[in-house]
Amino acid sequence: MNYKDDLNPENEQNETQSIDLTMPASSQNESDAEKPNVDQETNTHDFGRSAYEAHHTQETNYREYTTASHGGEATRSKEEPKPNNKRNLKGFASTLAAGVIGSVLTLTILPHTDYMKNYFEKADNQSAATEVKAVTAQPTVAKSSGASIADTVEKVSKAIVGIENYQKQQNSDFFGNSSPSSQSVETGSGSGVIFQKNNNDAYIVTNNHVVEGASKLEISLYNGEKTKAEVVGTDALTDLAVLKIDAKYVNATASFGDSSTLRPGDQVYAIGNPLGLDLSRTVTQGIISATNRSIAVDTSAGSWDTNVIQTDAAINPGNSGGALINSQGQVIGINSLKISENGVEGLGFAIPSNDAIPIVNQLIKNGKIERPYIGIGLEDLDQIPQIYWQNLPSSVQKGVMITQVDPHSAASSSGLEVKDVIVSMNGTKIGSSSELRKYLYTKVNVGDTVKFGVYRNGKLKTIDVKLSK
Repeated sequence: MNYKDDLNPENEQNETQSIDLTMPASSQNESDAEKPNVDQETNTHDFGRSAYEAHHTQETNYREYTTASHGGEATRSKEEPKPNNKRNLKGFASTLAAGVIGSVLTLTILPHTDYMKNYFEKADNQSAATEVKAVTAQPTVAKSSGASIADTVEKVSKAIVGIENYQKQQNSDFFGNSSPSSQSVETGSGSGVIFQKNNNDAYIVTNNHVVEGASKLEISLYNGEKTKAEVVGTDALTDLAVLKIDAKYVNATASFGDSSTLRPGDQVYAIGNPLGLDLSRTVTQGIISATNRSIAVDTSAGSWDTNVIQTDAAINPGNSGGALINSQGQVIGINSLKISENGVEGLGFAIPSNDAIPIVNQLIKNGKIERPYIGIGLEDLDQIPQIYWQNLPSSVQKGVMITQVDPHSAASSSGLEVKDVIVSMNGTKIGSSSELRKYLYTKVNVGDTVKFGVYRNGKLKTIDVKLSK
């Protein structure tokens, strides 16, 4: 098997430098289902674990996360690193207990290439709702003595919806030939939160993995009514998505609280649809177990270290995209995943509201998240046989090898080449593609010039790259 990334929608690689790393093959089944109102070119993702396919088998120790979506548990594996003193859970691999119920709605790794232009562009028929006012976090205030917890939960529950993901399936004949079906079938379900009503539209925030791959999305409302939803924008890296429905169906919205005020021990409540719509708007109670946890997850846009809130409130398949609220009824987190492992209980995670709000606002405004673009395909050095290490000094054990270069990118014009091994950015050590992506998306901006420290044929070089978008 040749491990190459798709560099354009037509999979034309004749103009692109690439490295052929031949390794034992592993099977991978990816859905070709059409996504509503979203760029269909999602096979050209940002750089990441580019030289290997989605479920590359490794002999290592694993833990599992499960996304909180109902539809089959999405198994995702990642090698467990050496322990360190940082508060992160990189070592846990993910069967993200995605709150999606149904068949397989996964946060799987696809071939990753840093082609953010293609991945984050909206579909031509998707309009940006630039007139919608920005979402803000409301100050957390003491709960009024007149309202009970049950009253508060009931009020928020009216803004919680069920989301059913329908996908077009492949039909196979007797000879194994496949063709897309004209009918869509439900493949999973999750939850969402109505957070804004503006003119004729009402907006819902949920997890990207709840809606990913859908050809149709159906919303189940508090009063039992159902309606179709349109995708406003999605972001696979942060696992967030915004949908919209006709405002005539909405009588209640939820408000965001300030997640920075949370402390371990604070009382919280998770509201969602565990195991499907039959158990819709189930409420579970718990506390904040920890804040600012960092969990390494593999998304369809590449690996990413996600900042999350840890809670012992029960989060089960079907809860993904639902609300984690404080005692004042404010949404302080979007339920996303749990650790699914024998003997492990009470380890659920939510995306903090303060992290979600800027993503939500940008998705409403632009339909996409704009991030710096380099134009390279990458593979972690420790995942590549040493025969391909290009005379690296023995002291270099961590880094990221460039496996592909977009000939029309900043990387190409700056002189980055296939087989270069990136070890630093602006003096900061880079040991993996997730570290590179984290630095690129959080420390620098479009238009900045970044000094890449790279090894080429065993010699260290510094190459300046001006970031585009």
